[in-house]
Amino acid sequence: MSTGSVGRTVRTVLKAAQPSATFPVASTSRLVFSAAASSSSRARGPNLARCTCDWNQQHRGYSTRPSPPVTQAAVSPRKKRTILDLHALKRKKIPITVLTAHDYPSARFIEAAATTASSAPAQPNPSPTDRSTSPDSSSSTPTPTTTPRGIDICLVGDSLAMVACGYNSTTSLTLPELLFHCRSVARGCHTSLLVADMPFGTFIPSLSHGVIAATELIQNGNMDAVKIEGGHEVVDLVRRLTSVGIPVMGHEAGAFAIVLEAIPTKLGRFISENLDIPTIGIGAGMGCDGQVLVQLDMMGVRSLGHGPRFLKTYANLEETAMKAVEHYVQDVRTGQFPEEKHGYAMEDAEWKSFLEAVEALEPDADVE
Repeated sequence: MSTGSVGRTVRTVLKAAQPSATFPVASTSRLVFSAAASSSSRARGPNLARCTCDWNQQHRGYSTRPSPPVTQAAVSPRKKRTILDLHALKRKKIPITVLTAHDYPSARFIEAAATTASSAPAQPNPSPTDRSTSPDSSSSTPTPTTTPRGIDICLVGDSLAMVACGYNSTTSLTLPELLFHCRSVARGCHTSLLVADMPFGTFIPSLSHGVIAATELIQNGNMDAVKIEGGHEVVDLVRRLTSVGIPVMGHEAGAFAIVLEAIPTKLGRFISENLDIPTIGIGAGMGCDGQVLVQLDMMGVRSLGHGPRFLKTYANLEETAMKAVEHYVQDVRTGQFPEEKHGYAMEDAEWKSFLEAVEALEPDADVE
């Protein structure tokens, strides 16, 4: 990237991303206000309220009864994250945590982290500008000053096209496919701000197509906001979406936060310090207001063969999963699974009655 192009990029981002009265901040009430907000507050914007399904009407085809899902009240002592929370974290110089999820289990991992973090002891947490002695240093480990808060933003990113669906590119992901994943994530994660990528092609034909796709993600995908990648070509769409109450995370005008990807650390810090809205970095250095990684990547599921430079892995789930499958196959083939304890008992009297019933239906049958 040339010096001139970097300069133009910085000027564009700083000019376009600053909040302005002409770019109304999306004010969907369930994002800005607490769950106890009045019905009059909820009526301010379009009807984007999330559908809540009745667990008693859902059934799974197992012979044992599954435990009912833990409700938000039972699992989450923290409140639902809002856009105002993100701006408050930036003002307080508290790093914002962002992680992707692609299905119900990965969403539950994020929600469980919120519960675990809420009971963890308080630890120091410096501002982004105090994390290292050198602007380009990437080896220093921040020490938190406040109690960990879990994941602030749960992102249903188009990266799931490759890591969860096996596509060669994110451009293969369709809106109906993403909606399926969004609904799965929304059922498992209740307190993080839920943001979904707008798939490739959903907003290219016209502004109307983009508005319809974004509305689908909010209403039918149960998301809180959408993320749009692009530059000047998506500015009009961002303005349009925020004007009708759909919050946007992106790169340009009217967004409540922007993502900085694979840029020099010094540039990431400079942009973050000169914007009023939060910056979320992925390969943009420790000077950003928050960080994001793909969950399967950071857990060591090597869907891409080898990860990018900015990836840090915290587990090796791929190796663990492969060993578990191999162990299962060996147990089945050698007769070590299932064992007696894995089966269901039947009283002798019940068994006798069953055999008598079979014999009554087929008198000539040889039953024991």
